[in-house]
Amino acid sequence: MNDAYEVDTVIVGAGIVGVALARELASAGRDVLVIEREKRHGQHQSSRNSGVIHAGFYYPSGSLKARLCRGANRDLYRYAESRGIPHKKVGKLVVAANADEVVGLQRLAARGAECGVDGLEILDADQARRLEPQLSCFAAILSPSTGVIDPLAYLLSLRGEAEAAGASFAMSCRVVRGELGTAGWRLWLAAEEGMVQLECRLLLNCAGVEAPMLAACLEGYPADRVPPHYLAKGHFFTCTAPVPFNRLVYPVPGSVGLGVHLTLDVDGSAKFGPDVELVERMSYDVPPARAEGFYDAIRKFWPGLPNASLQPSYAGIRAKIGSVGASQDWVVDMPSDHGVGGLVNLFGIESPGMTCAVALAQEVSRRLRVESLL
Repeated sequence: MNDAYEVDTVIVGAGIVGVALARELASAGRDVLVIEREKRHGQHQSSRNSGVIHAGFYYPSGSLKARLCRGANRDLYRYAESRGIPHKKVGKLVVAANADEVVGLQRLAARGAECGVDGLEILDADQARRLEPQLSCFAAILSPSTGVIDPLAYLLSLRGEAEAAGASFAMSCRVVRGELGTAGWRLWLAAEEGMVQLECRLLLNCAGVEAPMLAACLEGYPADRVPPHYLAKGHFFTCTAPVPFNRLVYPVPGSVGLGVHLTLDVDGSAKFGPDVELVERMSYDVPPARAEGFYDAIRKFWPGLPNASLQPSYAGIRAKIGSVGASQDWVVDMPSDHGVGGLVNLFGIESPGMTCAVALAQEVSRRLRVESLL
């Protein structure tokens, strides 16, 4: 066994949650190594999202998402302000296009109240247009605590603090398989220099979209606990015409995503998306023809969108688990849940994962302490 590198804690995945967890555990004195298959951190969900700081009213009361998001929203603004990370509390309007959608707005407002989200207000059409004169809607929810942040600047800050606390990062390394022994886990890694073996006491699967596939290659982990999963691709488009909105504008959410919405970057530029396309493989191309479905969706709240004004921008793929369209909370799969020592799997960590990255890392750390693993 002495031909393998040894480390106390391995985190697989250098997305924003994996990096936040490395920061949390290294700050607590653990010897932490983060393994990432890409050459750089945050190349998937962490950089291919809307960059939104969510308020927390989309999620069922009592869910892990809801429990963490309200406080995480407040704490993220404080963190960004203290570190000089570009961000803006711009606010958001969720709009009902007709009378039938008002029920959906009322449901969101009630859910927000149950979750303790502050400041939500239902507006009629005239009140909403006083805020955004070019907006078309029947009614709207105003969420004043929603904002935007530079995701990569945020991730870079977290990584810098993780490294300052002693965490190390190994990029361009892919876990091929893992085997549980008497002293912990032995991992086989495909690295640039060839196959490498690594031993660790604690293994944390933060692989995002690929977390279920990683769990499936860990010997001893029950195959029936690997959750069903699917890939939901979302495309984003920019607009060549001036966009006359100062706030984010969202439709009433659908069954899979939050619908094609308008978000503003920290520099004030606008983008629209994402739509939802179920795909079989990872691909980040943005076919220009996808814009055809965007025009009708956007014109429900912005009738003045000019023809031929949308240009392909980027795409992202979410870590979806469960059945298509079903509400699904994040899953933090602990040894006490699955019976395999020294292993924690984080499944289905999609939105609001960026908003809640630090809070989720603290939650995982708390559960590790409860199970005497820290």
